[in-house]
Amino acid sequence: MKAWPETTLKKVAKKIDYGYTASATETNTGVKFLRITDIAPRTIDWSAVPYCEISEGDFEKSKLSYGDIVIARTGATVGYAKQIGKNQLRAVFASYLVRVKLKDDVSSKFVGLLVESSNFKNYISTIAGGSAQPNANAKDLSSYPFYLPPKPAQEKIAAILSAYDDLIENNQRRIALLEKMAEEIYREWFVRMRFPGHEQVEKVKGVPEDWQRTKVVALTSYLKRGVAPQYDELAEGVAINQKCIRDGKLDLSFARHQSRDVSPDRQIRFGDVLVNSTGEGTLGRVAQVLFPLANSIVDSHVTIVRPKSGVPIHFFGMTLKAWEVHFCNMGRGATNQTELAPSVIGGVDVIMPSKHLQDAFEAQAE
Repeated sequence: MKAWPETTLKKVAKKIDYGYTASATETNTGVKFLRITDIAPRTIDWSAVPYCEISEGDFEKSKLSYGDIVIARTGATVGYAKQIGKNQLRAVFASYLVRVKLKDDVSSKFVGLLVESSNFKNYISTIAGGSAQPNANAKDLSSYPFYLPPKPAQEKIAAILSAYDDLIENNQRRIALLEKMAEEIYREWFVRMRFPGHEQVEKVKGVPEDWQRTKVVALTSYLKRGVAPQYDELAEGVAINQKCIRDGKLDLSFARHQSRDVSPDRQIRFGDVLVNSTGEGTLGRVAQVLFPLANSIVDSHVTIVRPKSGVPIHFFGMTLKAWEVHFCNMGRGATNQTELAPSVIGGVDVIMPSKHLQDAFEAQAE
C-alpha cells in the first residue's frame, strides 16, 4: 500500500490573507463582521455576529465564501478555526483572523475538519507560546503538517465525519429546545405562581403559606472563589474562566489546561453553579454544571456555589440564573475592578416551595 504524502496547509491553499480592520456597529445594517469570539464556540451563531459598515470594494476583498477556513491568530483562542458553510449571510472577517482558501484539487471539507480539530489547536499552541497574549501569523498557521490521501478517500472520510457532525448539531438543537421548556416551566410555576394546584393554595403576600424564605448560603455546602491555575497545555487538568460562562451555559472551548493540585472540594462537581465575580461586562453571569467534569477547577475570578445534598439541583440552578440580571449590578469596587463577593451571592433571598412541588419540578426538569 502506497503511503500517503505529507503536506502542509500552505501547500493546499490557493490564497491566505488577513481580515478587515473595522469596528462592529450597533445597528443591523451593512454586512456581518465575523470575529475571534464568534468562531470559538462549536458552531458559528450567525444571529449573534454583529454588523459593520464597509464599501463594496472592501467587501469584495474580504467577503467570506463557502469552504473558506478562518483561524484565530491571537489571544487565548489562537488556533481556533471554523469552515464557512453554505448558508451564511453576506459577511467579512476581522483582522485578528486569517482566511485560507483551498485549491480545487483537495476536498475542502476534509481539510476543514483537520483544521477544526484539537490536533491543529495543539500544534498552533506550541508555536504561539504560553504568554498572556499568544500570537501566530499566517506563516505559522499555514505550516501545519498532515498526511493527504487521494481525493476520493478525502471525500469519503469527510462524508463519514460530517454525518456525525450533523447528528451532534441536531442533538444540540433538541437539547436547546428541552432546556427552554424546563426554563419556561420554572417561570410558570415559581415566577407567575401558576404551579399545579395553585388555585387551592392559601397565599400570604402572594406566596403560598407553606413555602419558606431563606438565603442562598443556607442551601449551599460550598461557596468560594476558585484558585489561580498553573497553566500547562500538556496537563490533564482544566481551568474554567469567565469567558466560559455565557448565555447561561458552560462553554469549555475557552477553558485552558492546568496542572495545579487542589483539594477535592475545589474540583467542580455536577450541579455546581458558577458565577462570574470580577470586572465589568461579564460580572454576574451564571452557568450550571450539568454534565460530568473530571479534574476541573475554576480560576479566582469565578465563584462556585454548590447546593447541599437534598437541595433540588435544577430548581437551585434556575433560581440563581434568575438572579443573573441583578448580580451584574451587585458588585463593589472601582471600574474594571468590580468584585461580586461570595458573601453577596450567599445573602440573596430565596423562596423554597413545598417539598412535593420541588420533587414534581425536578422530575419535569430532569
